Amino acid sequence: MSMNQSESTALSVEELSELEQLIRQRIQELEEQLPYLNEETQAVSPSCSLGRLTRMEALNDKGVNEHILGETKRNLERLRNALSRMDGGTYGNCIRCGKPMPIGRLRLVPQALICVPCSEKPGRR
Repeated sequence: MSMNQSESTALSVEELSELEQLIRQRIQELEEQLPYLNEETQAVSPSCSLGRLTRMEALNDKGVNEHILGETKRNLERLRNALSRMDGGTYGNCIRCGKPMPIGRLRLVPQALICVPCSEKPGRR
């Protein structure tokens, strides 16, 4: 099967297995980051003996880490949803046009819901 042919048809069992393994690996990596991010988003104590500028830096770092924590949780949810779509037999199909997405896109963004052509259509983001 040529590359173009495989990219325009439904995913093979081998491709689904590869993508499932990739998704599970990414979930594990993100879950391993959670304890650190949870610790780094704890409140900065006002009684802490930091100078004013150091305290401001600590508060800024906390805000950045809160953003990263939120993104990590959203990515985990998207990856878990991708596994659910695999179980339901809908994984790899664009939710807008219904066509199979290329394996290359799914390798880069395994939680993708929309194919590139649909995501580029004006007014549909």
